[in-house]
Amino acid sequence: MQKNEDGTVTIGIGLISVGWMGQLHSRAYANLRYAYPELGIRPRLVHAADPAPDRAREAVDVLGYERASADYREVLADPEVDAVSICAPNFLHAEIAIAAARAGKHFWIEKPVGRGEDETAAVAEAAAAAGVVTSIGFNYRHAPAIEHLRRLVADGTLGRITNVRGRMFADYSADPRGALSWRFVRSLAGSGVLGDLMGHLVDLVQYTLGPIAEVSALTSTVYAERPELPMGTGTHFAVIEDGVMKPVENEDYAAMLVRLSGDARAGGAVGTLEASRVAVGPRASYALEVYGTEGSAIWDFERMNELQLAAGRGDARQGYARVMADAAMGDFARFQPGAGTSMGYDDLKVIEAKKFLMAVAGREALNSNISDALSAARVVSAAERSAAGRSWEAAGSVVGTTAAHAAPGTTAAHAAPRTTGTTDHGGESA
Repeated sequence: MQKNEDGTVTIGIGLISVGWMGQLHSRAYANLRYAYPELGIRPRLVHAADPAPDRAREAVDVLGYERASADYREVLADPEVDAVSICAPNFLHAEIAIAAARAGKHFWIEKPVGRGEDETAAVAEAAAAAGVVTSIGFNYRHAPAIEHLRRLVADGTLGRITNVRGRMFADYSADPRGALSWRFVRSLAGSGVLGDLMGHLVDLVQYTLGPIAEVSALTSTVYAERPELPMGTGTHFAVIEDGVMKPVENEDYAAMLVRLSGDARAGGAVGTLEASRVAVGPRASYALEVYGTEGSAIWDFERMNELQLAAGRGDARQGYARVMADAAMGDFARFQPGAGTSMGYDDLKVIEAKKFLMAVAGREALNSNISDALSAARVVSAAERSAAGRSWEAAGSVVGTTAAHAAPGTTAAHAAPRTTGTTDHGGESA
């Protein structure tokens, strides 16, 4: 990291894997100076790695990296690289992240960080030992409407939060001819839709409302076989005719009953969360509904620049009003001049890059971090245990997350009282 005479800071960037997400990270770095010129942070795209020669060339010729390699270890050994984006497939995340930490490189990594709680915990341990900054690809939390919802919960506009509903419904594998990529192989991906989509939903709930304490879950695999997709070809959106059929090893659908912890901003609230990668109809319906004693709010990523808000009771016109994202919400004004001119998915990654590099530069730490990833992984792990044993399972707390904890002086007594009938979860199932 170099401090320049004009007061700006140059941070050397490395990229590991030049697929769609690697391209997106690179564009986010490039757009940082336009969205946040006053930060004085100048990402320098130094070194990219990808074993595919055409992608390595693309990193230099199109994305603007100064050099490229086939081996990610060369990026981590490069003294001009200060921070790396880890955008490789899930089964390589833990290996690369631990190596990055040991090399003293700050890293921004896509989720899930590991193929389960154990791998994620190993990454967290390595990052803590090295003292490096970490940031996680929980991009949906950066939507201005979500930031506004978090504030509505915190300032009491919705009253005491009683329950939450969330869904992550995608159709990328709705076609039974959808390719069996690495995402469907347990040794490569770990869990299926639990890690891929439910992890995002868990983060949204914990960021806006607070830590999840316990879960009861069920899962199902809708398509037991799919046509095989050779490694390194196509994407998980590919459809294959007359391919060799291979077994799907993880779940297509998952559902959870959840209870938030007593120190959550919405302590004691309960909820239902669902995730599916085979839904027919929803394209990317990633939604959160929050209900309180004084109002409720609904957000859906398919209309990410809107929030449906019902605030106050007893009004003759009571009902939902459409609130458009505007300059008062999150970082909206960095991208658009006024409500009605929409932000997009890529903009959320620019916000993510900004928060990551601010932390790398030693400024305010507003980024998600490895503790957030470990917390989400523990909830997912608890859901897997619950689905297998048809039981309620504790998620376990994690120190250092950015979850919405209760304000100082607030206790679980502010939450809804738990009756005798809800304290014993023995034998219950979702």
